[in-house]
Amino acid sequence: MHSLHRVYEVMGKPVPSWRPIERRLPPSSAVLRDYASQLQQQRGNPEVTIRKKVDHVGKLLEHLGAAGKTWRRLSLRDIDKFLIDCSHRFARSTTADIASTVRSFARFLLASGRIRVDLADAVISPVQPKFERPRRALPWEDVQRLLLAVDTSTACGLRDHALLLMMSTYGLGAGEVIGLQLQDIDWNAGTLQMSRPKTGVSFMLPLLPPVAKVLARYLRHGRPPHTPTRHVFVQMKVPFGALTASSAVRHMLIKHAKVAGIEAPYLGSHVLRHSNAARQLDVGTKARVLSDLLGHRDAESVSAYVRIATQSLREVSLPIPQRS
Repeated sequence: MHSLHRVYEVMGKPVPSWRPIERRLPPSSAVLRDYASQLQQQRGNPEVTIRKKVDHVGKLLEHLGAAGKTWRRLSLRDIDKFLIDCSHRFARSTTADIASTVRSFARFLLASGRIRVDLADAVISPVQPKFERPRRALPWEDVQRLLLAVDTSTACGLRDHALLLMMSTYGLGAGEVIGLQLQDIDWNAGTLQMSRPKTGVSFMLPLLPPVAKVLARYLRHGRPPHTPTRHVFVQMKVPFGALTASSAVRHMLIKHAKVAGIEAPYLGSHVLRHSNAARQLDVGTKARVLSDLLGHRDAESVSAYVRIATQSLREVSLPIPQRS
């Protein structure tokens, strides 16, 4: 396909427009379709959240089907059995997330007149102690090694370096950075217009000179000139579409961390965001300011990062009492 694309270019003929195959199938039942519609139109949930919740409810319906039941005969005992089964198959956090979806689905059934008993308030889920597990982050020295390990002699390397630099510099999440488009960069004003994918809230960041230099180099020499999208970060294979999932960022991290010799138990798409937050606390950034930068609605959310701000903890630690 890449060669055929170049043939069209050399012959001066218009390249046929790329039409990707739609692989996402609609929910299989009417109740799931109505539930998905309610999540989108009334709750304002993004598509990724809707797909997740529909998948959770699909598991519940399968569980009911195995017992010879449907949602019309849904009872609290059925829900308890389902969640107990989930607790044996999934992590506690995943089971709690599924339980939250079951509550949402039960409220939908009640509000739409499909059931007459309010089951939502009686749904019990695993207790999730706040900040039980500290955020996973890399030491700042490892972040620097990661960026230096990227081979910027290739177009793919230029893209990866620019993307990872932006994430580590601004503390951006994967969804924020892959959602950036060309019109969001104001080179004259030196600003970046960003958007939170979960809330849709827009915010502006300064385009720092080191980031601008790396970004401009990627756009001039790395980003394919013939792309069907205005997204800044795109795939390096035909049809050069936008990066659509955080898994692409995770693969970048794992690839370059291996080259840098970084051994970490976890390299998820948010690890640079957490690393930036810990670094900000280490250098003395106030919690309220950091919370605003990260887009947290609750300022107390920053306390989750205190556990990984090891340098700050060393500085405030109390002396160990000596035995007399």
